[in-house]
Amino acid sequence: MCISLPVEGHVACKRWGIPLCVALMPLIVLLTSCAVGPDFSRPTTPHVERYVTTDQQSFAAPGGVQTLSPAVPVRDDWWTSFGCEAIDAAVDESLTGNVTLEGGQASLRRSDDLLRAGAGIFYPQVDAQAGASRQRYSPLRTGIEAPPSIFNLFTLSATISYTLDIWGGERRQVEALAAQAEAQRYALAATYLTLAANVVNAMIARAAYSDEIAATREMIELVREQVRITEAQVAAGASAWSAVLSLQNELATLEASVPGLEQRRAETEHLLALLAGMYPEQRSAPELSLKDIALPGVLPQTLPSSLVRRRPDILQAEAVLHVASASVGVATAALFPQITLSASGGLDSTLLHSLGGPGGQVWNVTAGVTAPVFHGGALWFQRKAALDAYNESQATYREVVLVAFAQVADTLRALEHDAQTVEAQTRAVRSAADALRLIKESYRAGTVGYLQILIADGQYHQARIAWLQASAQRLQDTVALYAALGGGLVPES
Repeated sequence: MCISLPVEGHVACKRWGIPLCVALMPLIVLLTSCAVGPDFSRPTTPHVERYVTTDQQSFAAPGGVQTLSPAVPVRDDWWTSFGCEAIDAAVDESLTGNVTLEGGQASLRRSDDLLRAGAGIFYPQVDAQAGASRQRYSPLRTGIEAPPSIFNLFTLSATISYTLDIWGGERRQVEALAAQAEAQRYALAATYLTLAANVVNAMIARAAYSDEIAATREMIELVREQVRITEAQVAAGASAWSAVLSLQNELATLEASVPGLEQRRAETEHLLALLAGMYPEQRSAPELSLKDIALPGVLPQTLPSSLVRRRPDILQAEAVLHVASASVGVATAALFPQITLSASGGLDSTLLHSLGGPGGQVWNVTAGVTAPVFHGGALWFQRKAALDAYNESQATYREVVLVAFAQVADTLRALEHDAQTVEAQTRAVRSAADALRLIKESYRAGTVGYLQILIADGQYHQARIAWLQASAQRLQDTVALYAALGGGLVPES
């Protein structure tokens, strides 16, 4: 329970030989040991046992089997599990040169400095003053008939003051500053995680675009060969001109798709330069193919209850909720009286060399009480606004948690479906390859023409492009799982 002590007038006496401030020290300690407003407690963890309705522990497909294992921790350098030196170098390059990270680090330093500045309220405030003036004094101001006088006045003084934080408003304010610094720290961790995920995704996309461009150009050469053969057949009267027109349309469509693929590959290269804090012309992109990127076989499996203790965006929302909770205490303390203790002492003299003489010594000890009486309801509604902000932060926190769980569930389902898609596309590639092999054997036997080989080869390349796209999506969804689980940057607490 918090109590208040009425203090009035100026205190400049001793009782029983003990300074009054010393006599009141136990009471002051008691008064300053309480703080109004709610004491913050961490939100409870969600009472759910799994992310999705069915728990599938492995995702098998040609090219690799992925297994979820609780024994595998989420590492802070999770991108190294893809076994690609180019990806490792790109992530390291971005983590050291990214402009957004640089700004986030500066924001974190600013929050820490504001916290240290706010903690200064717990110490007495000491100020010193010195002055020199020349004055013309008229005794008529005091009702004395005397001629005015001109004199110099030299002063040297010091003031010390301390506000008793009886209701804990200042402590709640510092608590809010500490929580704000925590929020900024987790925001920086979330930036690290997002940056790494964006870099890895961009590298995978760039490799997929390069492979798709190469496969498309091979198809273009095959269609061009089909056009030449069909034109020869038309000249010999063995085929209609419409067949040539159809192949020319297919050829033009394929040729038109290459610039779009090259544009998207260039955009990923420019994005990688941006993420690394470079201009596009300053970054040279090494050649990269999907075959250079390994599919992580064993993936971390975390309990749903631990997700809220490791994802930086959830921890940031929790810290923001803490700020709102402390702000309620600040607004509540503003409704109660505030007590300030102050003391000042100084030296006055009309001559500089005599400054410090006993005749010019002055001092003052004061205890003051300031109590809100009428503010037009401003303080009351400011507290209500703080409570509303706290309720808003609670809703935001719950929303962030729900979104996080949905993201994990999405990625788990995506990995399951990616494995199914890759498996189907692999069958399509194998079927197209077998069909091409059989047609080549028939061609050697003289039962089919070369044009059928080119058509079957084109179908094979189309199936391979679809397989490349499915494989790239599987890799990117693996990246999404690492990011959804928090990336290991924040240890579970």
